[in-house]
Amino acid sequence: MGGSVNRRHRFERSHSTSLQNWKPVPRPDSERMDTNVALDCGWGRLIVGYTYRDNAELARTLCDEEPGKRDIAIYLRDPHVVISIAPQELFLDPSHTFRLWLDRYHVGAERPQGFIVRRMLSRRDAEAINTLYGRRHMVRTDPEFLWEHRESRILTYLVAEDLRSGAVIGTATGVDHREAFSDTENGASLWCLAVDPQAPHPGVGEALVRQLAGHYLTRGRAFLDLSVMHDNGQAIGLYRKLGFVRVPVFTLKHKNPVNEPLFIAPAPEAELNPYAAIIVTEARRRGIAVEVLDQEAGYLSLSFGGRTVVCRESLSELTTAVAMSRCDDKQVTRRVLEKAGLRVPAQRIANTDEENLEFLERYGRIVVKPARGEQGTGVSVDLRTPEDVARAVEEARRHCERVLLEEFVEGEDLRIVVIDDRVVAAAVRRPPRVIGTGRHSVEQLIAKQSRRRAGATGGESRIPLDEETRRCVAAAGYRLQSTLPAGEVLQVRRTANLHTGGTIHDVTADLHPHLGRAAVDGARALHIPVVGLDFLVPRVDGEDYVVIEANERPGLANHEPQPTAQRFIDLLFPLTAK
Repeated sequence: MGGSVNRRHRFERSHSTSLQNWKPVPRPDSERMDTNVALDCGWGRLIVGYTYRDNAELARTLCDEEPGKRDIAIYLRDPHVVISIAPQELFLDPSHTFRLWLDRYHVGAERPQGFIVRRMLSRRDAEAINTLYGRRHMVRTDPEFLWEHRESRILTYLVAEDLRSGAVIGTATGVDHREAFSDTENGASLWCLAVDPQAPHPGVGEALVRQLAGHYLTRGRAFLDLSVMHDNGQAIGLYRKLGFVRVPVFTLKHKNPVNEPLFIAPAPEAELNPYAAIIVTEARRRGIAVEVLDQEAGYLSLSFGGRTVVCRESLSELTTAVAMSRCDDKQVTRRVLEKAGLRVPAQRIANTDEENLEFLERYGRIVVKPARGEQGTGVSVDLRTPEDVARAVEEARRHCERVLLEEFVEGEDLRIVVIDDRVVAAAVRRPPRVIGTGRHSVEQLIAKQSRRRAGATGGESRIPLDEETRRCVAAAGYRLQSTLPAGEVLQVRRTANLHTGGTIHDVTADLHPHLGRAAVDGARALHIPVVGLDFLVPRVDGEDYVVIEANERPGLANHEPQPTAQRFIDLLFPLTAK
């Protein structure tokens, strides 16, 4: 991140954005900067390369990185020379640097809708920032460090706050180079831009960048630099839209477990979906050999110490065919769990219209779903009329000849992942919703939200424009072509499955022990070592529940930062467990 400048020279820009259009201009001898600057940012140090006169000293500083931190050396005069001093410990970061010249920056006229961008104001904000870092796989920062630097002139912490819920849904950190090391270039830089992958509002990242640019423009700074991974096309597109141009700058990092994916050779399984990729990453980190047997379906062969296990994502040879068949058939799942003493909703097989109507009249609100299937396909929720039930049964039969009618139970959709008889993660799954702008149709809002969900989940989550979506939209009094009023929230599906656009919110720390015990009892009743049990609960910190399904192949990537992949590999190869 940043613009590489010589200790004696500065770069003068031309009106072109080409990387070649930079030339050194002598700096007056009277200008002086601080020397050997390594700024503590909480997640690691920002090591300002051109403040070091000795490349060996710079290399030593990078190698002297604290465990669990991520130091970054920027503005290097001779990156190739610094690497040559410690080639086994340092590497060239595969990122691009972009610069926004603030004298050309035009402040956006359009204000954010549904959220505001402001400074960090409380310890709660600091904790929320740290939580966002974890969700985006970034190095976490002690909230106390953030709070202690809330009034810093060097570090500026911004957050985006959802006006409806008050939740922090985005954050960005700015570094004022003038304040940090008396920078004669009079610059600033943007770090730690993170947006909650579940955020319902568009433009959160753009609003944070614009606010920080405006902040440094007011301070009279000349430019704002940032660093972005070379293959992050979505982010690069945003930065170019805002007027950032690429500059010939390189950064160095220290070889550590956090940075490992950046300096090891790319694996042939890089095209795997997120559920297989998270397992491969953890296996390779432990020295377990990985062979991709079927890239499209996610089949893997993992080998260590003479032992080989074949997996399909989180389904392994340790799960028996009997256990898998029990989970595959929702009717069988219910009978096994009920026999084990767990609470389950009433259920019957869909049959004649008269029998279906009788079940509907008994419970008032019901669920229709295929007896076999996954990812929420063919499931219709909260049906209240015979016409809706008939349509839903017909839709479900497209996926499985045997269709189930089930009592509808109000509550949060809770997924609990159990591995080796231990609760590893718990998350509430919420149905997809859109927020009106007063300008876009419901269909346009769904398309925008679907693109954001796909981007946040590696293409795994999208909102289908099917009969279930149309039914939910119509039940709220709208059509897909209707313009949704500004600020109005519309739930566009009743099911909360990730693959149909649902969002996932970690609640592991809040889970009531009674619910955890019920999940473990369910896994034992099914005789399955890895399972995701779906509950409906009034509240995650209470005891009431019903269990509705069991997934023999839960998506472990959906529950980060909980250590799902680590516990899965512990199960397969216990000798590699720490």
